[in-house]
Amino acid sequence: MSILVTGGAGFIGSNFVLDWLAQSDELVINLDKLTYAGNIENLQSLNSDHRHVFVQGDIGDSALVANLLAQHPPRAIINFAAESHVDRSIHGPEDFVQTNVVGTFRLLDAARAYWSGLQSDAKQNFRFLHVSTDEVYGSLGKEDPAFTETHRYEPNSPYSASKAASDHLVRAYHHTYGLPVLTTNCSNNYGPYHFPEKLIPLMIVNALAGKPLPVYGDGQQIRDWLYVKDHCSAIRRVLDAGHVGEVYNIGGWNEKPNLDIVHTVCALLDELSPRVDGKSYREQITFVADRPGHDRRYAIDASKIQRELGWKPAETFETGIRKTVLWYLENQNWVTNVQSGTYREWLEKNYTGRAA
Repeated sequence: MSILVTGGAGFIGSNFVLDWLAQSDELVINLDKLTYAGNIENLQSLNSDHRHVFVQGDIGDSALVANLLAQHPPRAIINFAAESHVDRSIHGPEDFVQTNVVGTFRLLDAARAYWSGLQSDAKQNFRFLHVSTDEVYGSLGKEDPAFTETHRYEPNSPYSASKAASDHLVRAYHHTYGLPVLTTNCSNNYGPYHFPEKLIPLMIVNALAGKPLPVYGDGQQIRDWLYVKDHCSAIRRVLDAGHVGEVYNIGGWNEKPNLDIVHTVCALLDELSPRVDGKSYREQITFVADRPGHDRRYAIDASKIQRELGWKPAETFETGIRKTVLWYLENQNWVTNVQSGTYREWLEKNYTGRAA
């Protein structure tokens, strides 16, 4: 028995692989292109583990995927592979279309061909689990009810539009060809191995380096925050017991404005790694010009997965964010290694000239 995990060297994917192998001896075939956000160092603890087979490659490479499926026949494919940063999608949307739309299409087509050739029980038990985002639903007003699985798709960035397209392809492959699919739409993840272009790790890394903490606009954009290991446990549960063709929203029940998140990170760093001058890291907060089309609020209603599959998050935001800050403080070498020249060029491109 084996599973194929795509994007398994990225933030969520690597956490999933590590959690999976901490609980199961089932072989993991890990396919990752190792772009800027894919980091093989996340998987260093598995270097000599025969249960983990890493393959560097693209989900859009149909021949490679077909060969992997033939060599290591999986009972499931879990698709994490995606370009996932809104700001990067604004600067360069084509990469998002290629990976998230074309790549997902080719992966689905390879999966359909493989699944069609399976026999009896193996065919019945096979699953294609597609990991997506709450951003496909668009933006909510302050008093609007949270996103449910039947909320209309209204993506507002090239990133979310590309993910919406991939979701539609997954749905179509189920309804047209019968491919046994599952789709999950998650809220904002945070935790270990998060690439420091996203809000929480960027604030931690910049604070410790004595750099400005850039906050878009007024900082009142609201997100629902989900600890990454809770997300991993939810995906395992959906894979085990989810109903074929269904969509499951995964959230942390933690709606908070971005500025509150930054204040919380600063308070934890004040406690755990105080500045040498005795001042608060909050003094480093700098408000910068908002990004184009910035969605005001996301909120996930995760009651369906709790009601039907019995899943709910184990971490509160308070416990999860403390674990996250401690992880970054204890893994400074990892942070240093991912801050390559390419990363520094990206920060300069995205934030230079944004001062509000």
